[in-house]
Amino acid sequence: MIGGMSQHQHAPKTINLRDHTIGEGHRPFVAAEMSGNHNGDLGRALAIVDAIAESGAPAIKLQTYTADTITIDADGPAFQISAGHDLWGGRNLYSLYQEAHTPWEWHEPIFERAREHGLVPFSSPFDATAVDLLEDLDVELYKIASLEIGDIPLLRTVARTGKPIILSSGAANAADIDLAVETIRAEGNDQIAVLGCTSSYPATADASNLRTIEVLRDTWNVVSGLSDHTKGIGVSVAAVAFGASILEKHVTLRRADGGVDSDFSLEPEELKALVDESYAAWLAIGDVHIGPTASEAESQRLRRSLYVVEDVRAGDVVTEKNVRSIRPAGGLEPRYYDTVMGRTFRADAAKGTALSWDLI
Repeated sequence: MIGGMSQHQHAPKTINLRDHTIGEGHRPFVAAEMSGNHNGDLGRALAIVDAIAESGAPAIKLQTYTADTITIDADGPAFQISAGHDLWGGRNLYSLYQEAHTPWEWHEPIFERAREHGLVPFSSPFDATAVDLLEDLDVELYKIASLEIGDIPLLRTVARTGKPIILSSGAANAADIDLAVETIRAEGNDQIAVLGCTSSYPATADASNLRTIEVLRDTWNVVSGLSDHTKGIGVSVAAVAFGASILEKHVTLRRADGGVDSDFSLEPEELKALVDESYAAWLAIGDVHIGPTASEAESQRLRRSLYVVEDVRAGDVVTEKNVRSIRPAGGLEPRYYDTVMGRTFRADAAKGTALSWDLI
């Protein structure tokens, strides 16, 4: 038992937005993360919004911070990305966040464009002033980034809005998740999702541990999903089979355009494929079922059975030459083949007659 939450069965949890319900029994909610892929150009940011809408994804996510609200301008080793990092090795945190942040004055036109398309725009706030901005924009839900899951004052501030909250669990342990969930619930907010996440950029498929998704859902009685930083869509599509109700992926126009997050971001055609294939995966899960389905009626009609395959007369002996197991159905089941061999026909039968017990 963790924090009073035991792993027993609960009623399926859902998150309710104005036009979407997220959770078990509902198609995967694909959130397209713009992050720093705007490359400092508002026109490009709006073009990304348009591309997301065209893909069929229901939501676009931003990150709401400035370099000064997420870190300080300092040059010590603690304020640098480790030299061995695949994408940002040696970068100073302050300069990286200056490059990657979405200017606050862009939020309103981005939200407006998203809503014109019927998208759900939301964001990850990194301090209380970001929450104030997003509340002014009437945001429908919030995302807490993996590295902010332990910022309890921020969690309380967001929880008090009463809006649904999605938590990423990258680099977090069970105690971190438990404290975050209990902090939000203590504020009277139970609209919570927890996403499995590998907080490395890019992440590898073998580090995704998709079996964790169901554990997150069942242990904390939350909606669960995946914040996916791997390349491509394979991991996200597979996650649906493990109970992911939310899929979050970074999106850009073209990776060749560059940018701080471009290397592990999807292009618009790939995002559309994710929307389509994750829906197909969700439909395919179905229920436990052994036996013919309604869609297999024609196949049932064409199953093998025993037929008379040449004209016979009453008194003829049943042999392998005049009775065979063939398609379609209609005759005796093939399991009776050895039983009928050597018996005698009681009546004449033409080639193509389904074999029945009345005939032999």
